[in-house]
Amino acid sequence: MVEPGLRAARRRRFSQDDFDRFSRLSGDDNPIHVDPEFSARTRFGRTVAHGMLLYGVICGVLSEVLPGAVQVSQELMFRRPTFADDDLEVAVEVTTVEGDRVEVAVEIRDSSGESTCTGVSLLRVPR
Repeated sequence: MVEPGLRAARRRRFSQDDFDRFSRLSGDDNPIHVDPEFSARTRFGRTVAHGMLLYGVICGVLSEVLPGAVQVSQELMFRRPTFADDDLEVAVEVTTVEGDRVEVAVEIRDSSGESTCTGVSLLRVPR
């Protein structure tokens, strides 16, 4: 049974190759994600992860922690850029359970411990 306080975290490190492969898969070839020379001239100073790539990793952790759950909604805030070659922690924590509806806080933290992405997932879990 799922209860508030259930928590899980997974470590992840993306390479520039990961960004490039996701770009080819998704069709999102914005140079901020795939062109290190271009990105070096931006306020970020280097390439940043695609938001949908980060969302996909969050979904993977959610499906591992809550097998069979169906996502009803997802709200994400990208607070800081997520860079290639940085050690990340993807954390999820069940905050509320009402019947078959489960609310989960999600967060990605970079190697300095700063949140790069936060949000709330609402899922329907099998009974």
